[in-house]
Amino acid sequence: MTQKILIVGGVAGGASAAARLRRHSENDQIIMFERGPHVSFSNCSLPYYLSDTIQNADSLVLMSPEKFLKQYNIQARVNNEVIAIDRKNKTVSVKNVLTNEIYTENYDKLILSPGAKPIVPPIPGKEFVNIFTVRNVVDITKLKQSILEHTPRNIAVIGGGFIGIEVAENLREAGYKVSLIEAMPQIMRTFDYDMVQILHKEMNDHGIDLIVNDKVDSFAQDQVILGSGKTVLADVLIMTIGVAPETDLAKQAELTIGKTGAIAVNDACQTNDPDIYAVGDAIEVSGALFADKFKLALAWPAQVQARGVADHINGKEFKNLSYLGSSCIKIFDYNAASTGLTEGFIQATKMNLDYEIVMITPNDQVSLMPTNHTMFFKLLFEKVTGRVLGAQAIGKGNVDKRIDVIATAIKFNATVQDLIDLELCYAPPFSTAKDVVNMAGYVASNLLNGAFAQISVAQVRELVQQDALILDVREAAELAKGRIINSLHIPLSELRARVNELPRDQSIYIHCRSGQRSYNAVLMLQNLGYTQVFNLAGGFLSLSFYEAFNDQDLQRSPIVTAYNFN
Repeated sequence: MTQKILIVGGVAGGASAAARLRRHSENDQIIMFERGPHVSFSNCSLPYYLSDTIQNADSLVLMSPEKFLKQYNIQARVNNEVIAIDRKNKTVSVKNVLTNEIYTENYDKLILSPGAKPIVPPIPGKEFVNIFTVRNVVDITKLKQSILEHTPRNIAVIGGGFIGIEVAENLREAGYKVSLIEAMPQIMRTFDYDMVQILHKEMNDHGIDLIVNDKVDSFAQDQVILGSGKTVLADVLIMTIGVAPETDLAKQAELTIGKTGAIAVNDACQTNDPDIYAVGDAIEVSGALFADKFKLALAWPAQVQARGVADHINGKEFKNLSYLGSSCIKIFDYNAASTGLTEGFIQATKMNLDYEIVMITPNDQVSLMPTNHTMFFKLLFEKVTGRVLGAQAIGKGNVDKRIDVIATAIKFNATVQDLIDLELCYAPPFSTAKDVVNMAGYVASNLLNGAFAQISVAQVRELVQQDALILDVREAAELAKGRIINSLHIPLSELRARVNELPRDQSIYIHCRSGQRSYNAVLMLQNLGYTQVFNLAGGFLSLSFYEAFNDQDLQRSPIVTAYNFN
């Protein structure tokens, strides 16, 4: 039976649904409405136009209305905004934004893919600053044209999520003076506080004035006034504090809005009206590792949902997934990726979950390779069961590969033992014989079995202040790269001969550069009868990254004589 299917929104979700629908049927009438002038554009690529990484704005647009019609026989009506839904009569009201003409279209099925809109709060003094947002090709083109025409001396980006970071990075790459302001204590909440310090330092090192834990209070003439009283100069201001799901149409049609403020849908992405579906950033989804709903403004879920809805409309089985929220980002010379749960999320939501962490800093390739780099890797797993819960990776190499492996492992309910058993590709230019993921599995398994105990980098400052016994087992030549204040130095190569220098009735906290040699020292001492020995996870390298940005930002005294970042 021929159907008439209308789609509201022509970017990731809408365009994917339209194409999939056509593959199911040559007879259905498919009309897609987009209130802007472009459909099927690469919104994730928008910031890269600012640095000329993408030189032509037209290349951001992947499909034209003409191409949709010729290739798919799909009407893509740009500059046409759906302004109302009449569920009883199964019609929509559409406004041509160029002519202001309003007309109606009937439907058999309706798919809502309106996306999300940038949040611009009513901050006092908005009229005194030149504010931009980044949502589509028109937005990014206006921003770049304004910058090129007026050559601003200072640009401020408010918000440290994906878009804010990428906009700030690309503006800095283009040579502009950039400040990034984040109200929370850290950028990128997809990473834990101990991991994100690497990214804080990287932005700072590349000349971005990174301000965290300071909320925008008001605006003055070309100025941002912060809650701390600090003033940030800004000829141009880009608001990237987050997005809100587009729900106006759904509310007008009395479709159910979920607890998150996004559109509520069932397992087939149907709203409370079975003839109306919704996909993408506008809906709430289920968590794969926690029993609750959340919002997930990422491209992959929108694509999956769009395909599934097209299948369901055509009588095929579809059940919307629960999601991990896997993501990645490039920040100057570092790549960062994450999947699953973070410690921050577990603590903020008060999840009843007994978990443990692994923090390692292995090589991502064989050390003889000139392209070898250190990778900072954090794994979360459930105590007792060993079930993998999440992971984060930051480095200059292929962090996405390792996080993709972990995301796959979580999908199939893997344990840390399974990570050990994974048979992963190896050659010196690609990895080490035991890949980073395998190594994380080994460390997790040892922790799970009680083979040793550890402390985190977040605990070291307090230990130094308490004058705890911190043992440095690096070689003497390495001390020039920095050491923890008042630490005791006995190289691992001398430890057996000098073990009597260590007290047996006192806790000993042991570190090396990466955590590997200190792990061996912990096992050695345990075998010699020491019972209060702890390994510093991630070693002096992780500690240096953890402390450096905050030492500068908070103007506090370092607990190390020098930092070692390599």
